Amino acid sequence: MSSAAEQEAVAGGHATGNGRALDERRPSAVVNGAHRAAPPPAVPVWPGASTPLGARFRVGPDGVAGTNFALWAGGAEAVDLCLFDEAGKETRARLTELTHEIWHGFVPGVMPGQRYGYRVHGRWDPWTGARWNPAKLLLDPYARAVDGEYAAFGLAPELYGHVRDWPDQHVADTVRDDRDSAPFVPKGVVVHDDDDWSDDRRPKTPWADSVIYELHVRGFTQRHPGIPEELRGTYAGLAHPAAIEHLVKLGVTAVELLPVHQFAHEDHLLRRGLRNYWGYNSIGYFAPHAGYAASGTTGQQVGEFKRMVRALHAAGIEVVLDVVYNHTAEASEFGPTLSLKGIDNQRYYRLTPDARRYADYTGCGNTLNVVQPHVLRLITDSLRYWVTEMGVDGFRFDLAAALARSMHDVDMLSPFLAVIAQDPVLRRVKLIAEPWDVGSGGYQVGAFPPLWTEWNDRYRNAVRDFWRHALPDVREMGYRLSGSSDLYAWGGRRPYASVNFVTAHDGFTLRDLVSYDRKHNEANGEGNRDGTDDNRSWNCGAEGETEDEGVRALRRRQLRNLLTTLLLSTGVPMLVAGDELGRTQRGNNNAYCQDNEIGWLDWSLLEDPGWRALFELTSRLIALRHRHPVLRRRAFFSGRAHSADGLRDLAWFTPHGTEMTEGDWYAPAATLAMYLSGRDIPGRDERGAPVRDDSFLAVLHAGDRPVPFTLPGPPWADRYEVVVDTSQEDQADAPGSTHRAETEITVPARSVLLLKVVD
Repeated sequence: MSSAAEQEAVAGGHATGNGRALDERRPSAVVNGAHRAAPPPAVPVWPGASTPLGARFRVGPDGVAGTNFALWAGGAEAVDLCLFDEAGKETRARLTELTHEIWHGFVPGVMPGQRYGYRVHGRWDPWTGARWNPAKLLLDPYARAVDGEYAAFGLAPELYGHVRDWPDQHVADTVRDDRDSAPFVPKGVVVHDDDDWSDDRRPKTPWADSVIYELHVRGFTQRHPGIPEELRGTYAGLAHPAAIEHLVKLGVTAVELLPVHQFAHEDHLLRRGLRNYWGYNSIGYFAPHAGYAASGTTGQQVGEFKRMVRALHAAGIEVVLDVVYNHTAEASEFGPTLSLKGIDNQRYYRLTPDARRYADYTGCGNTLNVVQPHVLRLITDSLRYWVTEMGVDGFRFDLAAALARSMHDVDMLSPFLAVIAQDPVLRRVKLIAEPWDVGSGGYQVGAFPPLWTEWNDRYRNAVRDFWRHALPDVREMGYRLSGSSDLYAWGGRRPYASVNFVTAHDGFTLRDLVSYDRKHNEANGEGNRDGTDDNRSWNCGAEGETEDEGVRALRRRQLRNLLTTLLLSTGVPMLVAGDELGRTQRGNNNAYCQDNEIGWLDWSLLEDPGWRALFELTSRLIALRHRHPVLRRRAFFSGRAHSADGLRDLAWFTPHGTEMTEGDWYAPAATLAMYLSGRDIPGRDERGAPVRDDSFLAVLHAGDRPVPFTLPGPPWADRYEVVVDTSQEDQADAPGSTHRAETEITVPARSVLLLKVVD
């Protein structure tokens, strides 16, 4: 807004940012006093460079040390750099250089650890999407570290670009608030780190060999007795040998960390005494979340995160980040002004034809405008930074369909996907799509291009329904167990395009899945209205915790069934931290705001023999998967005979020991048997030799009564050895028994039998 317009719009005067008079249908005002123009710079500002974006410390060829600041703010009229000392005193300097819409300047003497932000000047006209307000201190989108929290007990009204308590709430977002927000805004921090990662060795685990473990940095470490108290809840805690020991014993190859980008807490949570625990509310795409740092928040969090990555790599474990580039913490037009909204709202966000409103494909109030080149650059620069300078091995993209939208529709040739496909850094790391958003046409499971893998919710639904005996037939289950070829066998995609999961952070834990028929989210303070009602769960006869030993034993058996099914299925298995221990959230299926014992892992469960046995079974199944390439195939099954004896790489059997017919697939059934041939694995090993393995027969029986089962005879096998029997609490008693082919065995109620073919 120009100074003339500012004077015209003071204290309730109706004017837009360009001084244009308004009628009552389009009120716009500035209240609480016009923001004062920036004083003359108190520090020298040299021209500097327009690249790279962000704050970059350097020593020039003349030996002068300082920091170059560069901010893309294409529609702005002026940009002030704001430097803060330890007491919070602000010093401003106007950036006068403008190159290709990037405001920049070099400030000599600004060293690492310096806290800073920006004030951006421009028009205030929300009706056209313009929301510049220099009274609001803004976080640099490229800040590599952030110091401070946005609020403790509710967002301060000063954090909003508009007047929150304007009498007419329908137009409150159009009334500009000129109170200074600087005292309430976390500051960016200048970081200098020349680490070249020469001592790091990335595991580079092939997709087909991967087992993913989704965990929360704070929740995984907060109650771990082996981690020093001062390190619990932090990156350093996850790097501690006690934490890594559990991951190694379990056998997972990658941790998928819930969001670690700097995030903010929503006002409605803070006012209820809660916080955003999961972190899907990003505001800094380059900065490790300061709340997870044990060593400090003025740049130390960067080094601490890197040390965590190194420690995990040394243990052979990859690091995948769950990233939220689809929306930011600035929410809707009624949300706070923290960064992008005040830099260039019209271009950073997707707006509706009524430019005052946001196009919301995320359910979080806004959607980033990824088709805008500089917004796309922000995302890809962030991704490359986390790979090349922070050492991570891949990304899981929250609501990835929102990123794949071109103008409005999801487009698999969209700019975002095209840029990723040709980027020499990003195309080599693990890329996982959550293949949906909340907009029209947003469900895109199976549609992402060959470079990508996907969370396969159809796998989740089928497995849950099978084990609660709710599938109308077994066709869906057959596809999901064998790699979901109906979804992914196109365009050169492989079975590992399917990330198989039964549970995720969002929804019931595995234990709650077999303990509750209904969600119990009262602790969230939303009247139990939040969270899905489509849980596909079964409480095994009692809602919640019970002293009934029969119910408890059945629940533990169902847990063994679900974990065994997941780890024997073709595709990439993903477990949720704590499911192998019987972790419960007390029926809360939306614990996004439960930064407490509901959301944290209870490590004392390992002291219970029953839950310890569950951990040991999970570890044993993962080890079995690692040993046998037939369980982690790199190509889809053909179902055709590859030898004269008629043996095929995949076959399905009825309880009578006969191969399933077309009609069997359409009939209700509680039993499904899958034969995996180790003789017919396509591909060769690293030395060019054919891949050979044992063959297995997996029998899944969801019925509530035992079923007689005739073991298939030649050419499938002459004898079978039981490897896993989920009817047994202690798996030490299960292996070893052998049975001749064509004999009848009894498959216990609700159980999985895995039998190895014995020559």
